[in-house]
Amino acid sequence: MKLLILFFSFLFTTVPIFGEKFMNPVLWEDLADLDIFRVGDAFYYSASTMHYSPGAPILRSYDLVNWEYIGHSVPKLDFGAKYDLTNGLSAYVKGIYASTMRYRSSNGKFYWIGCIEYGGTYVYTASTITGPWTKTSTISTCYYDCGLLIDDDDTMYVAYGNTEIFVAQLSKDGLSQVTTKSVYKTPSSIGVLEGSRMYKINGAHYIFCTRPANGQYVLKSTSGPFGPYAVKELLLNIATPFSGSGVPHQGGLVQTQSGSWYYMAFIDNYPGGRTPVLAPITWGSDGFPVITTVNGGWGSTYDYPLAQHPVKAHTGTDSFSGTSLGPEWEWNHNPLTTKFTVNDGLTLSTANVASDLYAARNTLTHRILGPTSSGTIIMDYSRMQDGDRAGLALLRDTSAWIGVKNDGGNFRISFWSGLTMTSTWATASIGSEVAGAIISGGKIWLRIYADIHPGAGKQGTFYYSTNGQTFTKLGSLTMNNQWQFFMGYRYAIFNYATKALGGSVQVTSFTVNAPGLTSTSS
Repeated sequence: MKLLILFFSFLFTTVPIFGEKFMNPVLWEDLADLDIFRVGDAFYYSASTMHYSPGAPILRSYDLVNWEYIGHSVPKLDFGAKYDLTNGLSAYVKGIYASTMRYRSSNGKFYWIGCIEYGGTYVYTASTITGPWTKTSTISTCYYDCGLLIDDDDTMYVAYGNTEIFVAQLSKDGLSQVTTKSVYKTPSSIGVLEGSRMYKINGAHYIFCTRPANGQYVLKSTSGPFGPYAVKELLLNIATPFSGSGVPHQGGLVQTQSGSWYYMAFIDNYPGGRTPVLAPITWGSDGFPVITTVNGGWGSTYDYPLAQHPVKAHTGTDSFSGTSLGPEWEWNHNPLTTKFTVNDGLTLSTANVASDLYAARNTLTHRILGPTSSGTIIMDYSRMQDGDRAGLALLRDTSAWIGVKNDGGNFRISFWSGLTMTSTWATASIGSEVAGAIISGGKIWLRIYADIHPGAGKQGTFYYSTNGQTFTKLGSLTMNNQWQFFMGYRYAIFNYATKALGGSVQVTSFTVNAPGLTSTSS
């Protein structure tokens, strides 16, 4: 009887109900350069974050479609003073690019490996997926766009490189390099290959590489991890699953408990960023993977890989209960930890004197849920000091915010736009007030409605309320949909001083609604 119960328990948690479909993108949030793998019944997903801290978010799923944030592999961007956004230094569009994460069953540890700014490679480890994660070692070789393989004999290999692909063998503890060898030089007929992921499948070694940003190629060796490797195109300019978005590419392969294979890629979906899409994989007689297409393209829908397993919703209200932020939050650069507290509300004290939002420390960001959603905060501004600016922003290389200004004791709701960056990510313009009004009472509701459908001309619209019931539109921003900043737009909660430190605001809650609210409370 116990065996029968166990069998049916496995059956109902791994076999999808006939006819259940999922839609691409599986999660409309900016989660690029992904790595994906499974441990037992759980799937894990790691992504790039560049200048946001903590870095390398970890998501978990039990069905490959419903994902929840559970932590970060890099608790602090401990890579130099510029990551603290101080003394005129910044690390915009630096930091964590494509990296890799895996679980090693022989010692029960998770490994995250990533190259920072084309210099050394950092290795972080943890005994549990939610941490604590520790920076365990550095390796002088830059494992650019790397993928970690823990082979059948427990040897650890890392595939990496741009155009010329290398494989490094790591030491027994995985913390240093034993050797590295060039295994493939991309011919001009293919162009650039990068974004390596490495696998051992049915006795063969595979390196999964992207041709940015419209192709995916597979290298295969039956002679060991150092090759030689044969190459085959997996996709090139395949039809996208969502109109207006880019071609699915990069990402990685993963196998379910039942033996089925899937490819999780991402599509360029600006202004929102790069979002994950999922498709089934089969294997050809030549041992290379084949995408299951729909009408010759990447499907907008497929059958669920496994029985649906709902997780924490990406909509709803965060009241900042407890004493720490949830794993869905990331700061713009490293925060000054003495200047914020979480205790049934978020208190942001001014952390530096700055002339604009790009130079302001302790700006807290949250990914935007697409294709449309709204973010709303409730803020007590009664403790702001003269010269302080606090509120809610759409943050990217072209930005705008709605918030409260205290000028000489006069409080004013302000829509501030025209903040822009140069091509090297310095502030080009601090912007100016477009609209505003005198306010009083010490409490304000601030809202941004964001349309992040892919393409040009998409709008972010800014609202405020003094009663939480009716909202007044104060302005709008035409969002930049160019890719060069890489990261997509985010909601950003900020409080900075333009004259002197000492002021603070309390944010009672942050609410995400989808498809989003505008001028009403529901």
